[in-house]
Formats: sequence, C-alpha cells, structure tokens
Amino acid sequence: MSSPSVRPRVLVVEDEESFVDALSVGLDREGFDVSVARDGQEAVQKFNDDGADVILLDLMLPKLSGLDVCRIIRSTSDVPIIVVSAKSEEVDAVVMLELGADDYVTKPYRLRELIARIRAVLRRRDHATLAEGANEIIESGNVRLEIDTRRCYVDGQEIKLRKKEFALLEILLLSPGRVITRDQLIDRVWGSDYVGDTKTLDVHIKRLRSLIEEKPKEPHHITTVRGVGYRFDA
Repeated sequence: MSSPSVRPRVLVVEDEESFVDALSVGLDREGFDVSVARDGQEAVQKFNDDGADVILLDLMLPKLSGLDVCRIIRSTSDVPIIVVSAKSEEVDAVVMLELGADDYVTKPYRLRELIARIRAVLRRRDHATLAEGANEIIESGNVRLEIDTRRCYVDGQEIKLRKKEFALLEILLLSPGRVITRDQLIDRVWGSDYVGDTKTLDVHIKRLRSLIEEKPKEPHHITTVRGVGYRFDA
C-alpha cells in the first residue's frame, strides 16, 4: 500500500476572519495543509516553530506589520512569500518585492487565481532545488558567478544576491551581448504560468543593477533595449 503524498503546508497570515475562514476551506479542498497566524508576531513564531512551504502574507497586521514579517523571515529563509493585501498602490508592491516577496495579489481576489500562483511558486522552488549543485562557473568582464555555491563576485568582491536575482544574472551572463526579451526572462525565472505583471521583473533588475553596477542609474552591464528586453555587456 503506497503512502499518501505530502500535502504542501501554507501559512496564512491574516487577521480578517472573513478571509481566513473562506481561504482555509478553499486551500484544504485543493490539497493544502493550512496554518493560520492572526498577527505578525504569531506569524514569525509559527514559521520558526513549524516552518511552511509557502506563506500568504497580509500587510496590515496587528503587533508586527506584514513588511516587518517579510523582512524577518527573509533574513533566514527563502520560503516563497505571496503578499495578499487590500493595499493596491504600486509603491507597496514594489517595496514588498524588493524585500524578497515572490508575488503580490490584491484583494479582492479569485481563489482560483490565488491557487494558481501558490502552485506556480512551489514549482519554481522545486525546479530551483533540482538545479542546485551544478558545478559551473560563468564569467563575463568583472562579474563572476559560481553556480554550485550560488555566489557572485564583482571585481573580486562577493555580492549577496537573492535567488531570483541570481537566476536573472545567470541567464544574462550565459548570453553576453544578446538581447533577452522580457517575456523570456519572466518565463525562465518565474515560470511560463506566471500570472502577474512585468513590474516584478523591473524591481529585480533595478535591485540587481544597484548591486553590480558602478553607476546603477547609468548601467554599463545590464542595459535596457527599449520595447524588447535586457542585454548584458561585459
């Protein structure tokens, strides 16, 4: 008799009971184990104690804001984080993505779309895990990537990159001088089933430039090809 498959664990961080109840029922029906935290401090404690495969994080929380929760968890973990918030201003999405959130969903949302995004970030996590361990070094100009250790060096100095920043830079470095379209970058880093907009890519490219470029506002390495995509120049 085969053992049952492990249900992915979702930590729902939400203080509005109307959302908690409906979301918990929907996630359970779709094959997820659900844990609920109703304030920011409880969210951090529950994650530290029990872990999670993905976190659904509201921004407006008692005791500790969603922004602070994201920052704290990101300091120790790469667990996928999807922000689910009634705040629809672009600046909120940009700030959360810069802090390391994987996606941003605005309330009210359709449960089917939210489920699709959860499954997409879980697939990307699994693919990234399988890809780790490839013993390869990529160099172009003064930038060096060590694929096996996931380290980046610029002029010999180590630069700390997040997973998606590393993946974007790897794709660009593998084809120096060649334009990679925005759709290609999104498909290869976020997956072909990504249902968000291109704002996420823009935020990651901006942060990547701030880390590897001498003058981020006048980039030498990662250049924009208007209306098409990006190119890496040594």
